[in-house]
Amino acid sequence: MDDEIDRIDRRLLALLQRDGRATVAELAARIGLSPSAASERLRRLQAQGFITGWGARLDAARIGLGLLVFVEISLDHTTPDAFDRFAIAVKRVPEVLECHMVAGGFDYLVKARVRDMAAYRRFLGDVLLSLPGVKSSHTYAVIEEVIAEAPLPV
Repeated sequence: MDDEIDRIDRRLLALLQRDGRATVAELAARIGLSPSAASERLRRLQAQGFITGWGARLDAARIGLGLLVFVEISLDHTTPDAFDRFAIAVKRVPEVLECHMVAGGFDYLVKARVRDMAAYRRFLGDVLLSLPGVKSSHTYAVIEEVIAEAPLPV
């Protein structure tokens, strides 16, 4: 299976990132293909893993998750086993939107959403600091989201 994408595939991916609800006919018209050709490209891009899923973007504040935080996490040991234990446990935490192992002065950068600062205090003490191997944390509360969920530059 060929995993290369061309200029038309890139245009299709860019359009989908902006409007995931566009019909195949609408996408086809925008990129100058027949609906069947556009549909085949979509199937191929999904099968090859370029498109990893579909979903709706929700207003976090409207559903009671108005506080966005980034948390630096340092582990007490930096061994493969410690990394594995932490990764398995953090994947089970529903408030965690993203978790990235990073190079630098700490081990993981966690992005999480909770209701408010009181909820974050409980989340930090009851959940994050109790994850396997956590030695320390440093929190950054978001004041304003300037760019959120930007499309990838394809």
